[in-house]
Amino acid sequence: MQKFSKNLIRSFPSRIKKGVINMNHLLITGGAGFIGANFARYVYESHPEVQIVVLDKLTYAGNRANLTDILGDRVKLVVGDICDAPLVDRLVSKADAIVHFAAESHNDKALVNPWPFIQTNIVGTYTLIQAATKYHKRFHHVSTDEVYGDLPLSEHGSGDEGKFTPTSPYQPSSPYSASKASSDMLVRAWTRSFGLQATISNCSNNYGPYQHIEKFIPRQITNILSGRRPKLYGTGNNVRDWIHTNDHSAAIWDILTKGRIGEAYLIGANGEMSNKAVLEMILQLMGQPQDAYDVVRDRPGHDLRYAIDASKLRTELGWRPQYTNFEAGLQDTIEWYTSHRSWWETSKAQVEQTYARHNQ
Repeated sequence: MQKFSKNLIRSFPSRIKKGVINMNHLLITGGAGFIGANFARYVYESHPEVQIVVLDKLTYAGNRANLTDILGDRVKLVVGDICDAPLVDRLVSKADAIVHFAAESHNDKALVNPWPFIQTNIVGTYTLIQAATKYHKRFHHVSTDEVYGDLPLSEHGSGDEGKFTPTSPYQPSSPYSASKASSDMLVRAWTRSFGLQATISNCSNNYGPYQHIEKFIPRQITNILSGRRPKLYGTGNNVRDWIHTNDHSAAIWDILTKGRIGEAYLIGANGEMSNKAVLEMILQLMGQPQDAYDVVRDRPGHDLRYAIDASKLRTELGWRPQYTNFEAGLQDTIEWYTSHRSWWETSKAQVEQTYARHNQ
């Protein structure tokens, strides 16, 4: 598996072309989800010349409310499926560029029912790149560091010096990461074989406003706000490399407008922390005892550590993270969920019931 993956990565085109500059009409798939909506907001606020069309199926993870206040003349929402080839063809034909966020992304759900992940992440990506190739459109594929599998922990549970790089072999551990690895490889193959004008980014774990409460950080915050005890998988020593979603958005814009066609860029902000440390920081910031949580059964195939080497992004494109104080960013995130109860309260009970069925 490892040798096969390295060969695939090395076959990704080395020819250098600058990304197109004309971004006046941007199609964002999955733009009503957490990271996609924050990117749409970033473009709306930072680049007033850009017209945005968001294509989103509005599944449980997509929320019209994430975009309500920016919808209008410059931002349109199209409710639809990226697997709908005629719809995708029509929207892609009118865009200057496509930024592809749309994905099923929750590991726990993938372990229960992998099929939606195969359908959306693989078939949906295929549908998009077929249209982008047909119309010679700039295409940026948003992926995850989970395609690389995991990295080892030291004896004390902290990370060692190793990090994922653009040439790390693909070794996905779950149905979710396997489906994302598959979509990455489709983009690579279409770029090499059919001239797709594509770039890929693999990002570390995001946090910030509008993140669905099934995810680790907002789940703990909303548990505390709703009088429930937070939950920690296993020992909690699993390490994630956290990045604020606004830094992710800025990085994607830089890749889209300045990145080299056929290249993959890793996005990370040197934010490694164990799940246990993050949970204890949340409890402290919310005025709770640091041990006021329950330990639950660990998730099958739970990756030990993720860590990103973003030096290529920094040196080639000049990107730098702005949210370098994780505690301050986490405090802002806590305040957002505290002041936006109506955004999450109606779905909280259902999310926790789903977890409870699996003793999580």
